[in-house]
Amino acid sequence: MSKWKSHNRRKYLLQYHLIFVCKYRKKLLSATNISNDVKHLSHEISNKHNVIIKHMETDKDHIHYMIETEPTTRLSDFIRTLKSYTTYHIWQRYKQSLRKQFWKEATFWTDGYFICSIGNISEEMLQKYIDSQG
Repeated sequence: MSKWKSHNRRKYLLQYHLIFVCKYRKKLLSATNISNDVKHLSHEISNKHNVIIKHMETDKDHIHYMIETEPTTRLSDFIRTLKSYTTYHIWQRYKQSLRKQFWKEATFWTDGYFICSIGNISEEMLQKYIDSQG
């Protein structure tokens, strides 16, 4: 189990399960190179926003994250940044192959996302679930 964090007279442990799905459920994350790049880019942007990615795994058409944040983190802003950052850089690297998938728009993720706080199950149970993806 994770330990409680303390900062400026506050104690907290904020963990979330986050899922992004590829647009039109296309199986873009089946390609190991794209999957690995999305993971690397996710770590880059999370480090800039003081968000810890505790666990992360891709399946063919979606990615699961287990993240830990500070109370000052605005989740909607972080998620918007994470999705746009990964989309932009994946398009920079794989423009030719993505053009065949999305001929009208430079997109990668669906507009929505799933997020829930972790509290009703143990961290170990969620980790096993995420690790079993793909």
